Amino acid sequence: MDYTVDAVDKAIGLLLLVAQFPDLGVTELAKRSGNTKARSFRLLGTLESNGLVKRDANAAYRLGHRVLYLGASATEQLDIVRLSGAVFKQVHECCDENVFLRIRDGLETVCVAGMDSSHDVRLYVQIGARRPLYLGASGKLLLAHAGSDVLEQVVAAGMTKYTENTLTSKRALEKELKTILAAGFSVSFGERNFDTVAVAAPVRDSSGHVIAALSIAGPASRINEKNLDVFINCVKQNAKSFSKELGYSE
Repeated sequence: MDYTVDAVDKAIGLLLLVAQFPDLGVTELAKRSGNTKARSFRLLGTLESNGLVKRDANAAYRLGHRVLYLGASATEQLDIVRLSGAVFKQVHECCDENVFLRIRDGLETVCVAGMDSSHDVRLYVQIGARRPLYLGASGKLLLAHAGSDVLEQVVAAGMTKYTENTLTSKRALEKELKTILAAGFSVSFGERNFDTVAVAAPVRDSSGHVIAALSIAGPASRINEKNLDVFINCVKQNAKSFSKELGYSE
């Protein structure tokens, strides 16, 4: 029996759209959500009255202040986010580069936690940032563990070439995913931003399923072939420790 409440389901869908695509108006949000404009307006109004979204002077929507309560509570309640802080500090001590924790959401990855490097020249951690599943060290690692059916969906959806190093052919991607599974980690060299290098390793839950990717990223001037093994070992060891904290036992 289906106990789903349609209005609640649609409202949640709109809330997630606003989170992913801020500053859209009701017309575009209605189009993307599959609702009528009138229904979208009513649902957004309900979300707005509860402080979950806000509408600016140009009638564009962004998340409201009460979403911060959800974020703060999620940080406390979700083990994977709550426990990530100690792991980030360990990674930070051994490599002092940006540390990220990304999970898979459909055909994308989402950054759910992170810590900035102390270097003046660095990337910036953006919680909630999304990117295609085939892109970067974390994405490729999560895709490798997602199964062939997800790979087929990624290929069917099309793959944008961000730099000359972005893998956009099925054959090349399949080869890379096999390498990742065999090695137990993933590396990317300038796949989204040309001068960025990233390393990722799997985080597993108590059942052994890969639920997240722990990764570091920094400029190619600091992460290169000469010291790459240091970063790989750091990420792998800390991802392994993180998995144990979540109940995984080899």
